[in-house]
Amino acid sequence: MNISYNWLKTYLDFDLQPDEVAAALTSIGLETGGVEEVQPIKGGLEGLVTGEVLTCSKHPDSDHLHITTVDTRSGEPLQIVCGAPNVAAGQKVVVAVIGAKLYKGDECFTIRKSKIRGVESHGMICAEDEIGLGTGHEGIIVLPADAAVGLPAKYYYNVKSDYVLEVDITPNRVDATSHFGVARDLTAYLRQNGRPATLKRPSVDAFRIDDNTPGVTVTVENAEACPRYSGVTIRGVTVKESPAWLKDRLKTIGLRPINNVVDITNFVLHELGQPLHAFDADKIKDGRVVVKTLPAGTKFVTLDEVERTLTDKDLIICDAEKGMCIGGVFGGLDSGVTEQTTNVFLESANFNPAWIRRTARRFGLNTDASFRFERGLDPNQTMYVLKRAALLIKEIAGGLITGEVQDVYPSPVAPWTVEVAYSKIDSLTGKVIPRETIKSILDSLEIEVVSETQEALTLHVPVYRIDVKRDVDVIEDILRIYGYNNVEVSENVRSNLSYRTPTDQSYRLQHLISEQLCGAGFNEILNNSQTRSAYYEGFAAYPLSRCVTLKNAISAELNVMRQSLLFGGLESIAHNEKRKNGNIRFFEFGNCYEYDAAKKKDNDALAEFAEDYRLGLWICGNRVENNWAHPNEKSSVYELRSYVEHVLARLGVNMHTLTWAYTDTDLYSTGMSLTGGSSRRTLGTLGIVSRRLLTMTDADSDVYYAELSWTALMKEIKKSKVTFSEIPRFQTVKRDLALLLDKHVPFAEIERIAADSERKLLKKVTLFDVYEGRNLPAGKKSYAVSFYLQDTGKTLNDKQIESIMSKIQAGLEQQLGARLR
Repeated sequence: MNISYNWLKTYLDFDLQPDEVAAALTSIGLETGGVEEVQPIKGGLEGLVTGEVLTCSKHPDSDHLHITTVDTRSGEPLQIVCGAPNVAAGQKVVVAVIGAKLYKGDECFTIRKSKIRGVESHGMICAEDEIGLGTGHEGIIVLPADAAVGLPAKYYYNVKSDYVLEVDITPNRVDATSHFGVARDLTAYLRQNGRPATLKRPSVDAFRIDDNTPGVTVTVENAEACPRYSGVTIRGVTVKESPAWLKDRLKTIGLRPINNVVDITNFVLHELGQPLHAFDADKIKDGRVVVKTLPAGTKFVTLDEVERTLTDKDLIICDAEKGMCIGGVFGGLDSGVTEQTTNVFLESANFNPAWIRRTARRFGLNTDASFRFERGLDPNQTMYVLKRAALLIKEIAGGLITGEVQDVYPSPVAPWTVEVAYSKIDSLTGKVIPRETIKSILDSLEIEVVSETQEALTLHVPVYRIDVKRDVDVIEDILRIYGYNNVEVSENVRSNLSYRTPTDQSYRLQHLISEQLCGAGFNEILNNSQTRSAYYEGFAAYPLSRCVTLKNAISAELNVMRQSLLFGGLESIAHNEKRKNGNIRFFEFGNCYEYDAAKKKDNDALAEFAEDYRLGLWICGNRVENNWAHPNEKSSVYELRSYVEHVLARLGVNMHTLTWAYTDTDLYSTGMSLTGGSSRRTLGTLGIVSRRLLTMTDADSDVYYAELSWTALMKEIKKSKVTFSEIPRFQTVKRDLALLLDKHVPFAEIERIAADSERKLLKKVTLFDVYEGRNLPAGKKSYAVSFYLQDTGKTLNDKQIESIMSKIQAGLEQQLGARLR
């Protein structure tokens, strides 16, 4: 935001130079990116002086040129050839001496000694358009007879350079989006640094009703979207060009002057931070303003001549028949002030930030008004700002303030009450700041001390400080004014040896797994953690009731926090498939969120909310395609499972403690869950994504998906160590069993029982054949399973092998009812 140095000084008397002001603002949190000199007249009239024409005679070789001598009090009079028809001896004029630079638009030319028709000329007598003082070129500027000679023109015309400070306003500091707001913070800085400063607030004491004839009336039908609406009618105004001081103020900060009434609304916006809107009162049907929403689908043409389609969530300022303005965002085409306007209705309102933000985003509009409204403004200042603007209109455009001032404010907002303990101030700032200094800073920030004890202060924080509602916010404000550099660093350095925290370990392993997956042909994706609630409607695995709902959602497409990474990945797959990229391997790390009303506690605001960091993997399309050495081969859920097991192995998960089990969920058409550890915690799921979910996200081909709880995995491997060992010198022994089992028994159960039966010497269990069909009892199937045994210290003998296999066989018979075929 651009802040004018000279404009700032109208509210606060200070002796800081522009660069010093920039440094001061940066030190108190209003970071100033740069300072740029701005000249109201390009070139600043440098090199121009007032002079007196001593002689004037006709040029011998021209019928329109004159040879003059001009006294500029700089030595000998200057001989200047002049072509102006009105030049004459005895005149006081403006002279551009040799070396002066004159500008015409972006072009610059330098005055040099020259010969004109054979006669030397040592300067130029100037017309007003040649030096930027006007547009006239009928003749030279003739100054009053009493004008001093030899005076630099910049002093004669009182041309002063200004400086523009580029202040970067953070989203929480809407109170500083005006010159007065910046001056208020600078006042606090000056007082803290021993420079007495008084903030001068523009007076509105002269405001009064001039004519009791009824003016425009106001009705607010949607108080949620418009907490306060103030307005006043001014009749008999003259809309014309603004005075020079007003145009200069606006041009300095990069605004284009339009007319006096509109310029005043822009001036007050940048003066006090409250957006205003001026309506042509004669265009307001029945003299009535109604603040409401219009039916969805209503067409509305804005000031930029674009027809927009409204929703029932767009607040519109209407008259008795039609919409006139999108409240807080953009004006309508036919309701604004023009040069034909004689009666004005001036609006000063407060709008709900969420309503304004959604409307502005929906229409792709970002105006000075919406920028401020969507951050939250003080509803208590609308009347003061309205009076300030009305008085300026009377002063500059004339007119009478007519009828009763309209002010609809059904629910006044009181200052925020905050209690802050001195001990907490000392703790968070790292220094014991004198109590009187704390109270002085609070007073300079217009934060009222309501009561005080030995331990704490009770404060009333102004409503315009929407970012200061907690004790830590107050402490931050105290510290930024006190000065971060005033908190000394102790001479005693307290330190400890660097160590790796669980967070460090998690991040290191995440990077490791990312590299592994990329090496296996995966691409990492990153999706928004906000998603649409429609995905979770009628969904048992992740019910809508467990979604964390956003109060101020940007849109219906992003109104809840995701419970799973699944949907973002499916959207990415659909996006790629539409672009003929169907062979996909994606992975994503991200947080998922869940709400459980049953866990709500009165003393814990976050008890019902849970956050879990997860890893998602998606594969679809062909695993091999267009390869001369290998036929095309489609991806499968088994391929996905192998990727998951490689991830688990790389993390150091004890694979013997894991159990895969089929799961019945509407997430997958066929799915499995993974549990591990003595606590049997769920580590994740994988399966074939159900057709219903693919349809919802426009994904065409079969998708295989796995989602692992990274949080649970970090707990699982907390005490695990990944080590290496030499290749054993003693060979592995393999034994096969053909087992007759019930159909519902998964292979994972055989693995688990075998691992429990022999933890030391059993190295691996594999399934190499499954048979279901003739010659088997009903409800049965046959598994052909290999068991690999190995002792790294010696060769296994037959007795040991038989003993181990007997234990495994007994366990399978007892727990699964297995029989050897």
